[in-house]
Order: sequence, then structure tokens, then C-alpha cells
Amino acid sequence: MGRKLLLDKAHIEGIRYYDTYRSNGGYAAAEKALKTLGPEGVLDEVKKSGLRGRGGAGFPTGLKWSFIAKPEGVPRYLVCNADESEPGTFKDRYLMEFIPHLLIEGLLISSFTLGANSCYIYIRGEYAWIPEILEQAIAEAKNKGWLGKNILGTGFDLEIYVQRGAGAYICGEETALIESLEGKRGNPRIKPPFPAVKGLWQSPTVVNNVETLAAVVPIVNIGGDEYIKYGTGKSTGTKLISACGNINKPGVYEIEMNISVEEFIYSDEYCGGIKNNKRLKACIPGGSSVPVLPANLLLKTAKGETRMMTYESLADGGFATGSMLGSGGFIVMDEDQCIVRNTLTFARFYHHESCGQCSPCREGTGWMKKVLQNIENGKGKMSDIDLLWDIQRKIEGNTICPLGDAAAWPVAAAIRHFRDEFEWHVANPQESQTRNFGLAHYADPLPAPAPAAV
Repeated sequence: MGRKLLLDKAHIEGIRYYDTYRSNGGYAAAEKALKTLGPEGVLDEVKKSGLRGRGGAGFPTGLKWSFIAKPEGVPRYLVCNADESEPGTFKDRYLMEFIPHLLIEGLLISSFTLGANSCYIYIRGEYAWIPEILEQAIAEAKNKGWLGKNILGTGFDLEIYVQRGAGAYICGEETALIESLEGKRGNPRIKPPFPAVKGLWQSPTVVNNVETLAAVVPIVNIGGDEYIKYGTGKSTGTKLISACGNINKPGVYEIEMNISVEEFIYSDEYCGGIKNNKRLKACIPGGSSVPVLPANLLLKTAKGETRMMTYESLADGGFATGSMLGSGGFIVMDEDQCIVRNTLTFARFYHHESCGQCSPCREGTGWMKKVLQNIENGKGKMSDIDLLWDIQRKIEGNTICPLGDAAAWPVAAAIRHFRDEFEWHVANPQESQTRNFGLAHYADPLPAPAPAAV
């Protein structure tokens, strides 16, 4: 049984409310941070912990915090990115809905460390019921002296505000989020300047994901050196995974990053295997924007090593034979799934969510969607496959924000690993409308790698 740091008390009845949270050790980390460690002490522990951003990029949190500018007389801000809109990802929703005080405590500690007196939770517009839960938790915390003026007599002041988004995926990008918070259209900014220097209202700002900020609490409680003992290598601590698709037990799981992908999919402790005793065909391990992998590259790397649930192992082989842990949106596909249809679904989403600011993304996402629609509907040509490859290649790396990459990578990976399925759709336009290509060879063992030259 894997050890838990974030969801260890999730099963306790009433943990959503202050009294229960407090009686089960809640706000002890905040007390330790404010009264004992101080801002530099907390920053040291976060750096030692090796905590990486849990929103998808995996950038070291302590390093990101150390970048914040500290000009005299200029306010600093902490913004919690709760705009969880990546298809296949729903772990932040779970934290906010069931353990909101864990997030509030994490925000308090993080704001104190950064010297921010105002903190904003920017929450996805579709999470219509969660702002009330957060507002109640904030009110409880303020009533008990954890927010407001002169917290614990330390002279530190903090107010936390909840801001609802309007349902735009692009606002998950930190500069688009900041623009939206300022009341503008959520278009990403050109960087530099980076938010750490000029962010919200042109002031130094740190933007972190919900899970990242919640993880600060156990780090302060147990210390950075102890946190490293969870996980392995540069993938320290625990990670929340949103597991969905053709599995027996979809849900949010907290894993130590030292288990294999195979164990995560097939063990009863986690996903419980593929539904209806079907075979595994493919998986998107980190949310819809990361490359899809066929079964034989998901369970083993191209070198024949066991694929682990870590940042490094999932990325092993680069995009040629690997993927990314990303946001932890783990989408499992069985033998009956159609890769072309799934790729079209994602392409339609990214076309809809493009802000339109950059021509390659604005035009390219719509073009990819139309070409994929033709292939899926039995109207494709063989040349369309190479056309798709060319379009995605011209989008990737040519936009202000990563949405262009997020739209390009799924298409590239689908063609890279499942080209024969695309070709079958084109060659069999009528048959492809009545049945799927199936598992084919995607789960066949990979050939053993050639021995290294002496």
C-alpha cells in the first residue's frame, strides 16, 4: 500500500470543515512556518524537497519561488491556478471539493514565504459548485485567525480571493490567467517579462497549480529531506493521478512515484485492470496534450526497461518512443478504441479553445480538425496523413504559449505510432464506418534492442 501525503485524511468524515481538519493536524504546518521556520526556512525546505510543479510542466517549485522580484514598496501576489481544463485531468477538483483547507493552508504558507499579502484562486468556470466550498473554507479560516490581519501575531496579513473563470482552457496558461484576472480577454502575454518580475497588475507574481500548493503542507510538516524519500530520483514526493478511460476503477489516486505503469493499470490498489477483460491498446499518461503511446511502449521503454510512473521514465526516449507525466491525466484505451476518432476529438477541442492570437495555432488547429474529420468520415486521402504531419510540425514551437504545442503533439504521436490505422481508414472508407481497426500489433512485444558496439 503506497504512502499518502495529500489524501491520507480524505476518508475522514467532515474533513471538509475547519474543526475536523484542525483536529486531525490541520494548520500545524502553517503554525510551524509562521512561528518557527520563517520565509527563508520554508523556501529551503521546498527546495530540498525537490517538489516539481504538478500542473504539467514539472518545473522545480523552490527555484520558481526564488525568481520572484522584491522591489521596495511594490506588492507581490500569489495566484493559485485552479483552471483545471486539461481533458482527462480532475485531481485538483477532488482536492478543492473534499479537502479545501489543505489548499487554504498551502496558500497561507506559500504567500508568507513569498511575501504576498493578496492571494487569488482562479477557478475553472465549469466548476460551478466548488467556489462556494472554497469561500466557506476561507471564511472558516479567517474566523479562526488564519487569514486577515496580523496572523498568529506575526505581523503578516493575508486575504484570499476566489475568482471564477468563464470556461476558457487558454486561461490555464499563467499569463492568460493573469490577463483574465485583470478583467481583460484571456490572451497569453509575450515573455519576457515573466510574471515573477511583472505579473498581476505589473507586480511580481507567482502562479502555481492547486496540487503544487497543497503539497507545501506535508513538506513543511515532515521536512524536505523526508519528502524526498517518497518517490525516486528527481520525481520526489507523491503525485495525484486522474485515471479514466477503459479501466475498472476510474478515480483520483495518490501514488508514490516509484511504481511501474503496469502496476498502476493492473493492480487492485489502483486502476484494477482493463474493463470487461479487454486488452490494452494505448494510453495518454499526462492529459490530452501529451503524446499517446501504444501498449508496447507504455509498459516498457524502447530499451526494454520497465516504464515507471515518474517524470523521467515516462519521458524516456523523448517523443520518438516516450511521452510525459504532465498533469497526471491518465487516459486508458482498450482494444476497441479508434485512435483516429480520439485524435479528432482532441483536435476539435484545441481548435475550439485556441485564443486566435497566433496564426499557426488559429489556422492550423482548424485545418487539422478538418483533415481528421475527412479521414474519420471516410473521405480522406493518403496524402492527408503527410499533410497532417506537416501542419502539426509548423504549429509546434511557433506560438506565444504552449497551446499550439498541446494541439500538435497528440496528432504527431498518433501518426508516429498508429500510422497504419490512419492508412487503413483511408484505404477502407466504408468498412471504417462500421468497425474499428482494433488492437492490431500495438501490444506486441518490441524487438530486443541491438547490443551496444564495443
